[in-house]
Parts: sequence; C-alpha cells; structure tokens
Amino acid sequence: MMRPSFTFCCFIVISSFLLSAGMAQAAAYPWEGDILGEVAHYTVAKNDTLYSVARKFDLGIVEIMAANPGVDTWLPKEGSVLIIPTAYILPTIGHEGIVVDLSGLRLFYFLDKWTVMTFPIGIGMDGWLTPTGATTIVLKRVHPSWTVPEAIRKVKPNLPAYVPAGPDNPLGDYAMNLGWNGFLIHGTNRPFGIGRRSSHGCMRLYPEDIAALFADVPKGTPVTIIDFPYRLAWKNDTLLLQITSSQKQEDEISKHKPMSQDDIPQVYGDVLQIAGPSAKIDWNAVHAAVMQRTGIPVAIATREMAVQKK
Repeated sequence: MMRPSFTFCCFIVISSFLLSAGMAQAAAYPWEGDILGEVAHYTVAKNDTLYSVARKFDLGIVEIMAANPGVDTWLPKEGSVLIIPTAYILPTIGHEGIVVDLSGLRLFYFLDKWTVMTFPIGIGMDGWLTPTGATTIVLKRVHPSWTVPEAIRKVKPNLPAYVPAGPDNPLGDYAMNLGWNGFLIHGTNRPFGIGRRSSHGCMRLYPEDIAALFADVPKGTPVTIIDFPYRLAWKNDTLLLQITSSQKQEDEISKHKPMSQDDIPQVYGDVLQIAGPSAKIDWNAVHAAVMQRTGIPVAIATREMAVQKK
C-alpha cells in the first residue's frame, strides 16, 4: 500500500521549483509501491507547443497527445488547461535494471530499492522495430562517433559511412551499447523524435535524460524490453488500470490520424483475477480505458476496507 511520505512531498516541491525555473521535471521517483507520480494539469502559455510542454514535464509527444486528444500540437489555445499524464504504473515484469516498455514509449530504471527513474523514449519506426527480450549494457561511450550501418545507408545513400562526435551526430553526447549488435540506448540531436517511433531500432532519450541515466547506469546492467499495453495496480482500496497505445496507434496519434479501436480481450480476465470476488468492478470504465488508450491510470474497481476489530 502506498502512503504519503516526507520523501514524496520533497519530490513534489523540488519538481515544482524546477518547472517554475523552466527546466524539465525531475525523473527520479521514490519507490514505495507499483504507482509512481501523479496526474497534473498545466495552463497553456503564449508560444507553448505540445512539444515544449511535453519536454518541460519529461513526457514524450505521443504521451501528451494521447492524454489531450484534439489539441493542436503546434498552436494549443493559450489559457487552456492540459492534462499532464505524469502517473505511471510499473511494468509487471521483474523490477531490476532497465525495463523498457515499447507500448508505453517509456524506460524505467530501478536505481535501488528506494528509487525508480523513468524517461520517455523514441523507438524503432515501422520496418526498423526495436526488439523485445533480455540483454545487458556492454559498453558506455561519451561523445560517441557513429559508424552508419550498411542497411541504413541503402535506404539513405546520402549518409556518410562515419559520423564523428558533435552536434550533427544522431547519437547525441552519450550512448550505451546493448548486447544485441547494432542496438543502443542513446541521446539525440533531434528531440522532436522523443516519445514516438522515430529511430532505426535504437532507443533515444532527451539530451538531459540520457545524461542523468548514463551517470547512474553501470556497465553490465540488465535490460529487459517488453511490448505490453496495460498495467494494473492497487492504490489503497482502488484498483487502477493504465492502458497505453499500441505501436500502430502510436503512429496514428503522432500523425494526427484517427486512432484505430482495438480491444484487448485478456484485460478483462486479468481485471477479474486481480480485483478478486469481493471487489466492485466498473466494467464500463474498463472498456472505456481499452478503447481510449489515454495512458492515464483510471479507477476501475474498489474493495471494501477491512473491518477493524475492536
């Protein structure tokens, strides 16, 4: 059960200070349960875009678009209020090292038994999918150079065979090679690609995020990559369900196309199993979450609080 703590309150205060200073929200959360952070709200200011607001709150572009459907990406109405989806249910897979969820376009790093770091990522586009499975960090490089793979040069023949470190290098200032040949976790010189399918299979982070992650991740850290669109967790006596868009839907959202309506039949059985026979389940809320895919954790069941013995 998650309970408010001094550490959590300090995190909120620090985050608020960083936001008022125009910096990105801190990415480290106290690990006190399966739910991190809270949903917030932001009033659009002059010259804001969804890209600039997303980066301010350390979100990817698809995350903020999914939570605010119909809002103009480049010209959100000044004075309007955006939903900031900075609440996350942890992936159900083992909580060790780095866990990447392609469906959520998000990386989680279990720094220690008290702290989880999480960052939005760009992943492989159609035809260049980021693989799933287990591997490790085998090499860390500062100011990396890039030897362009032949497969990429066939598609983009104007690219040079070798790109030195510097502002034109798409790897950014930091890169971590995985045990899979050709796949990396790295920075970028094109931050607009964060939070959508934009790479040739690697995982990209904002420059400020890769700097923070690189500093804390040692060589040999396990990396697990999954593609699973929903998560469930209890918060006190309320069961929350978070459903993110599929990779196909991520493309639709980022390209301003109507999102396809895809059911996830296994959700209903998992809800029933985790809720238990005594819980009151709102099946309409479950179905709405599946269809809307906002990425925002929603309450879908409640259980009676245990009667205290006198």
